[in-house]
Amino acid sequence: MKPRALNPILNVSNFQQSIEWFKKLGWEESWRWGDPPRFGAVCAGQCEIFLCQDAQGGRGRGRNAKTFGRDGDETADKGVWISMWVDDVDDVYHHCLAEGLDVTWPPTNHPWNAREMHVRHPDGHVFRISKSLEEET
Repeated sequence: MKPRALNPILNVSNFQQSIEWFKKLGWEESWRWGDPPRFGAVCAGQCEIFLCQDAQGGRGRGRNAKTFGRDGDETADKGVWISMWVDDVDDVYHHCLAEGLDVTWPPTNHPWNAREMHVRHPDGHVFRISKSLEEET
């Protein structure tokens, strides 16, 4: 098997609010289906994520303030974790803070050769936003 594309499907509690959240992250609405819409997609570059209101997968935000580290809990959220690779983690971090998004782990250099931050969707989906440290050398 050689897939051409991969589209995660996130179970969301409110389709339109999720579209607005992704717009704050810098993504765009790609398409929607239904009246009222309960299924659709957001995109950034060649990446696309499907959003399905109240179906197709799990969700659930934990009570944890951090998703990583000594005081964090990477098992509390019941949503999907998605790893996303970008050119500048710090730029994304400052953008997320300016938009009031729930940053649950600040940009940190890790021993696995990645600079990484976490941002959490209101339904408990966590995005690991990373850049390879090897690219900087």
